[in-house]
Amino acid sequence: MGLSASAPWIKYYGNTPANLNYPHKTMYELLAATAKQYPDNTAYVFMGKKTSYADFMKRIEAAAKGLYEMGIRKGDKVTICMANTPQALDCFYGLNRIGAIPNMIHPLSAAKEIAFYLNFSKSKAIMTLDQFYYKVAEILPELENPTEILIAKVSDELPLPLKALYPISSNARAIKKLPKTGYTLWYDMVARGKRAQLPPHDGKYDECAAILYSGGTTGTTKGIMLSNLNFNALGLQTIAASGYPSVAGMKMLSVMPVFHGFGLGIGIHTALIGGATCILIPQFNVKIYADTLIKQKPNLIPGVPTLFEALLRAPSLEGQDLSFLKGIFSGGDSLSPELKKKVDAFLKDHNCSEQIREGYGTTECVTASCLTPKDYARDRSIGVPFPDTFYKIVKPGTREEVDANTEGEVCISGPTVMLGYMDNPEETANTLRSHHDGRIWLHTGDLGYMDQDGFVYFRQRIKRMIVTSGYNVYPSQLENIIDGHEKVLLSCVIGVKDDYRGQRLKAYVVPMPGIEPTEELKQEILSYCSGHIAKYAMPRELEFRKELPKTLVGKVAYRVLEEEANAALEGK
Repeated sequence: MGLSASAPWIKYYGNTPANLNYPHKTMYELLAATAKQYPDNTAYVFMGKKTSYADFMKRIEAAAKGLYEMGIRKGDKVTICMANTPQALDCFYGLNRIGAIPNMIHPLSAAKEIAFYLNFSKSKAIMTLDQFYYKVAEILPELENPTEILIAKVSDELPLPLKALYPISSNARAIKKLPKTGYTLWYDMVARGKRAQLPPHDGKYDECAAILYSGGTTGTTKGIMLSNLNFNALGLQTIAASGYPSVAGMKMLSVMPVFHGFGLGIGIHTALIGGATCILIPQFNVKIYADTLIKQKPNLIPGVPTLFEALLRAPSLEGQDLSFLKGIFSGGDSLSPELKKKVDAFLKDHNCSEQIREGYGTTECVTASCLTPKDYARDRSIGVPFPDTFYKIVKPGTREEVDANTEGEVCISGPTVMLGYMDNPEETANTLRSHHDGRIWLHTGDLGYMDQDGFVYFRQRIKRMIVTSGYNVYPSQLENIIDGHEKVLLSCVIGVKDDYRGQRLKAYVVPMPGIEPTEELKQEILSYCSGHIAKYAMPRELEFRKELPKTLVGKVAYRVLEEEANAALEGK
């Protein structure tokens, strides 16, 4: 059987208990218990404005009443298309309070993608920021069900000095004025629900509590159904694996986005059920990141490698004392040994005794399920499984476990493994498989191996996927969109090494016969793509070819293009 917290290295976790007792509670109930224990602790800070746990619970109750008054009921889906703002948290937990299901999507999704997510989930409403209203409004005719648009404004949550100056800021001026009708303002909805009577909370710990998205094992979009237990177990496991007996009173830099399993599961839910403070960052850039470190002094930072690379590029951090950092966790993408060395050296030079700790996970188990133990890293290892989480390495395409130090497919079993893919039993059965040990195992589609002590090593993805700035991008989806252009015969999208993003996207395009590969055509195709592809997934380069290399069986040899592009990069 795969290794778990009973393996020899458990001693490196210090006081970490195995067989954690996971409460049969919803996310709302576990958060309410934390708020009762730490009512005066700060739940989150947004642009310098603090909200206590006691006040946060009042906001959640008000949001739940407003949503209920609007007609949202247990089991209904509501799409949250938001950045990290207080309203996003109010809505997420407010929906959990009434047993409804948040459908979490990227606010920079293209209009066509938003239409897909709304139709796929059968959402009754979508919550987004005022700056994205027109993008949502334009796809209303494509929606299969009546959908209420809820609009939140960042300005509503700013502290008074910033709120007074906001109307003349560049951010405010960039937002197109809202029409008079066609939507409901978030705080109008909350106000209308003041007199609503909510039914008793009757959510179940093992029912679907949120939908996140991934490409699954085939690279096509899948809605991942995650339960209350999945999120709660993740939070308790993460705290146990952190090396600290408690995170209460600590501050978490919640810069990873709320629609991302890493951001929602660890950056927000783990912090909140642990009595910590979330420092909400709605938009990331190096200056904001550095300023927040200096002013807010967070103790815990979960992030993708590009986030930590930004540390090295922030002039304002020169000479700063970073001894307040107690946990620096990297996930979402592979952390190169070179970057780890640079970040560790940077931390040491800035009076921080901690080292960056790499982890691993998939959205199919919310996010992390494996982490480097505190003060005990092994070169190129992604760490050891969380307490009560089992890892097994099998021969790809089988349930046959391989020996230690033998490469195979990474499989995971434990309380954070998803319920399944929404409305896709075939893909669910392909990914969640019962083994001879009686456990259900998540087949990740990733290659790796485990040494004799239970340390896990990631090698590569079996499924074809590109990770850029921590986001999973599936080339086949982008190629289908590009090939849909009337002047395109064939395309291939690859990932090219990038020091900042990990990989950047490059598209190779073969034009239709008789079509000249001009700069005008390139811009026409890129403009077409921008209407169908999210900003983070847009190709940053486009190169025309007369033909694309092929394998012996006639498939496009994308690996040849990857080798050419990366060789050309190294030759510069």
